[in-house]
Amino acid sequence: MEMNKSVFVTGATNGTGFAIAARFAAEGYDVFIGSRRLADAEAAAQKITERYGVFAKGYETKIGDEVNVKAIFADIGSRGYLLDALVLNAANLGIGQVSLEVDMKDFMEVYATNVGWNFMMAREAARQMKEKGKGAIVFITSNSAVRVTENRCAYCSSKSAILAMSKSFAVDWGKYGIRSNCVLPGMIKTERWQNNVNNTKYCLPNYTPLHDIADFEDVANAAWYLGSEQSRNTTGAELVVDGGMLAQLTPNINRRLWEE
Repeated sequence: MEMNKSVFVTGATNGTGFAIAARFAAEGYDVFIGSRRLADAEAAAQKITERYGVFAKGYETKIGDEVNVKAIFADIGSRGYLLDALVLNAANLGIGQVSLEVDMKDFMEVYATNVGWNFMMAREAARQMKEKGKGAIVFITSNSAVRVTENRCAYCSSKSAILAMSKSFAVDWGKYGIRSNCVLPGMIKTERWQNNVNNTKYCLPNYTPLHDIADFEDVANAAWYLGSEQSRNTTGAELVVDGGMLAQLTPNINRRLWEE
């Protein structure tokens, strides 16, 4: 029996990650969901199945554990799938790490997730894709990979590292039909933004040329494009979804952003 196309999305239990999983499911993809908490992954998978009628399964992902990564992809393979797309959305945000004070353990934990673990996930997915003769890897990075924010050295530099890693995969694995690309979101309308925690609605990244920031679905649409055959001749590239923030030298803050 021919299997549906399939995608694995990390950090897909809510927000941007769940929207990405839903976008692929809406196109008929079977969906594998990763989360640090198995119960959350299974609950998200059940929602996907109920809403879209596709097969979905949740996995517990253990950061830095190569045995866990190999076991996940072995289970996927045992079910008859050779993955079509991998979307790496999960990240260690490394918030509040003051460069002169941050403990090296905390600093390196950001790299362990954003670089090391993403490498392991991408490599195992690529081994399946190589067997299939094609596939797409999509990293959800950040416009912070290009222009940094204060007290986020580990996060911003790890996101920059992902840009180079993705290009390396594009060059190394292109001969196997495997594409690797990045989505660079800016500010997103998260629950924290919706509730204006710490005045989030009025921080500088909101002042975009489009006078708007991304919904979850905006990032999901970009991930779908790069992860699907719609972008069959695109690899080693970046797609920015930030309302034009990176295009401007300084934001225009002489306007009110959001009506209360």
